[in-house]
Amino acid sequence: MASPFAAQTLTSRAVIRLAGESPLDFLHNLLTCQLAGLPERSWAYGALLSAQGKIQHDVFVIHEGGTVFVDCAASQTNGLLQKLKLYRLRAKIDIAADETLAVAVGTGNGLAAPDPRRPAMGLRALVPKGSLPTGEGYDAHRIANGLADSDADIGENQLFPHEANFDLLQGVSFTKGCYIGQEVVSRMQHRGTARNRILPVTGAASLPAKGSEIRSGETLVGEMLSSKGNAGLALIRLDRLAEATAPLLTDAVTLSVHKPDWMTIAITIPDAAR
Repeated sequence: MASPFAAQTLTSRAVIRLAGESPLDFLHNLLTCQLAGLPERSWAYGALLSAQGKIQHDVFVIHEGGTVFVDCAASQTNGLLQKLKLYRLRAKIDIAADETLAVAVGTGNGLAAPDPRRPAMGLRALVPKGSLPTGEGYDAHRIANGLADSDADIGENQLFPHEANFDLLQGVSFTKGCYIGQEVVSRMQHRGTARNRILPVTGAASLPAKGSEIRSGETLVGEMLSSKGNAGLALIRLDRLAEATAPLLTDAVTLSVHKPDWMTIAITIPDAAR
């Protein structure tokens, strides 16, 4: 299947390299995702959480020949480096930003493998910096597939993994051993206490900026996240969405809420939000 966007580098992403004494095992014990047994040249998607269970850094991980690479938000590189070096303790692992590599999409060149979240996102790769141009189309496709971005949607210490749909996108392992914030994540899973979810929305006109309130009458239902034209993502309070009887509005733009085809949990979208 042809990619809906041209091969391009993502300037919003950066690469951290780990090498030395079992770097994949080191990350396995820190991140939400299953990394033990991850085949070489395969991506995994997960997050480093706070002790309170909120996402500090969401990342992609791939390894080859004993070296592990972490694809993270460029804006979060220094913060993530500091935390990884703190948790390293006495392990003999070299951890550093890799300025020679760039994160790319839509190409099989370099260290490439399918995006672990959704097959529709195609290939994600690490390529030599400067080997591919920047481009357009990726964010629109990401939004259309209901997938959140680190900077544009998730942020730092704002959302629980369930709110960003990590439990539905292979971003959380519920069978692995302990990792930071695991108790909170497990409790939300077993009690079903995730009241908010990131969902795709479309507007009758171009959507407003991130943080714009979404209301049904006087009831606050959620807030806008990233958008491209009249398509976007929003953090939605599910119980309030289900009870909405008035049309959803954000800055006078009428909204429709959509359930992605990959979302296996029950979401009630009333006629007022369709």
